[in-house]
Amino acid sequence: MSLKQSRRDFLHVGFAGGIGLTLPEFLRMKSAQAELKHYESKEGVAKSVIFIYLPGGAAHQETWDPKPYAPVEYRGPMGSIETNVAGVRLNEKLAKTAKIMDKLTICRSMSHGEAAHERGTHNMFTGYRPSPALQFPSMGSVVTHEFGPKNSMPQYVCIPNQPNEFAGTGYLSSSFAPFSVGSDPASNGFKVRDLNLPGGVNDQRFTRRRSLLSAVNDHFVSKEKADSLDAVDTFYKQAYDMVSSKASQEAFDLNKEDAKTRDAYGRSQAGARMLLSRRLVEAGARFVTMTYGGWDMHDRIQTGIERNLPSFDQAFSTLITDLSTRGLLKSTLVCVCSEFGRTPKINGTAGRDHWPKVFSVVMAGGGIKGGHVYGSSDAIASEPEDNPLSVMDWASTIYHCMGIVSDKELMAPGDRPIEIVNGGKVVQDLLA
Repeated sequence: MSLKQSRRDFLHVGFAGGIGLTLPEFLRMKSAQAELKHYESKEGVAKSVIFIYLPGGAAHQETWDPKPYAPVEYRGPMGSIETNVAGVRLNEKLAKTAKIMDKLTICRSMSHGEAAHERGTHNMFTGYRPSPALQFPSMGSVVTHEFGPKNSMPQYVCIPNQPNEFAGTGYLSSSFAPFSVGSDPASNGFKVRDLNLPGGVNDQRFTRRRSLLSAVNDHFVSKEKADSLDAVDTFYKQAYDMVSSKASQEAFDLNKEDAKTRDAYGRSQAGARMLLSRRLVEAGARFVTMTYGGWDMHDRIQTGIERNLPSFDQAFSTLITDLSTRGLLKSTLVCVCSEFGRTPKINGTAGRDHWPKVFSVVMAGGGIKGGHVYGSSDAIASEPEDNPLSVMDWASTIYHCMGIVSDKELMAPGDRPIEIVNGGKVVQDLLA
């Protein structure tokens, strides 16, 4: 051991004693860190992810996996249409998306065993089944953990807000939490929370406050080292960078888009949220989670689909086309998912109930094939027919496209090394 290493370790041990760690505890912690499986994350084909979440459990039969030849009690009340990829059909209300099917991959064999909303949602945001022993981080927080800042943009953004607790940091530091827009971009007078200087604060006062805050932070950090202090310092730095950056402020400003583009996306919640998502990844955000609609359709599913799907269809097809036209689709991975699907048979109230045995997710761009259907469900959409897709494999494939090895271990509380995804593998047949 070199003198430099020896001195550093003794300083560490002295610090450890100061915070109440015994020498054996300190050595166990060092050993756990040394044994971590570590891979350096390097940007992959996908530089950004737009993660479109349809909360409530969107019916695969009434969206991505219609069954036109099944008996009506399984087929449901709606029709289907051809796409620009031979043999692939979608729900009749996805007419615009049908024209860009050549840019999408539909995975029709996603499966997990969680029929409760919370547990299914946990799966899809983290790549893990829920555990009472540990809160796992969302994919957005892991991506933020693995890559440094890019431009002055927050790396993980939720539109309009963090949709659930599972979209958060889990066991990672709170400094990797998402930035929530705070209001609906489709609303009149849309304004991003905390993005402008408060009244009476000019640039000079702003700079002076930042210098004062740095001095205060330095004092406290010299007295105490804790995640909460690191997180607060990180949040302040991000906030200052955003407030002082004209580019960041403009990225959130939909008024910078011309009327023709706004109309193409649609003057709707789906349209405004997807347009804002495109602006954010274009400006440098790495992971944007966007939620739209309410898909828990136990009753009158046709009415619910007709209320939600047309706006989605217009906005989603325009998003994919817009990204492609701008040369951004190759570097932006777009995912559409829900927490599970719906029961094969229409119920007594003309709806469908929770069904996690098989459902569909959609992927596009960022290293994913176009014009492709991966896997299939059986004739009545009740279970996978071939190539069942696990949540772990799906998450591992997303991480792979981003340049992250999914079995890399991160340190959880209690000095426990935890794989980013436990047991997942990259699905090569999804990759371009």
